Amino acid sequence: MSTPRPDSTATAVGHDSETAQQRAELAGKSVGQLLGEISQDLSTLMRQEVELAKAEIKAEISKAGKGAGMLGGAGFAGYMLMLFASIAAWWGLGHLLDLAWAALIVAAIWAVIGTVLAVTGRATLRQVNPIPERTIDTAREIPPTLKPNS
Repeated sequence: MSTPRPDSTATAVGHDSETAQQRAELAGKSVGQLLGEISQDLSTLMRQEVELAKAEIKAEISKAGKGAGMLGGAGFAGYMLMLFASIAAWWGLGHLLDLAWAALIVAAIWAVIGTVLAVTGRATLRQVNPIPERTIDTAREIPPTLKPNS
């Protein structure tokens, strides 16, 4: 069982009546009113472009914050590495060799953690794109739409 298709003549007639209605509305307006509407529409479009740019920049700042947080974690891991390396050297001088090796193993674990955080944070920061590409793309579409017969 097939669904009925809309009649193409009805669609064309509906479109023609909308066009005629729009022409009637425009016929009653002065050039000044039309220019005022164009100015208002452009102003609205520019505000929307600015809002889009703000949203894109906010997302990129969020990525940068995450990367900076990971680098901060890597810095803390480096601090812990030095702490445990110092404790290991201290214990190595004052006690048997086995305790020193245990402390060095803990320090090596912190070194691995710090390396992973640093590499991950660096990769995240490389993904940050400070250029609002979508805003630039949509802004490039504005001039051609303003040209007549386009």
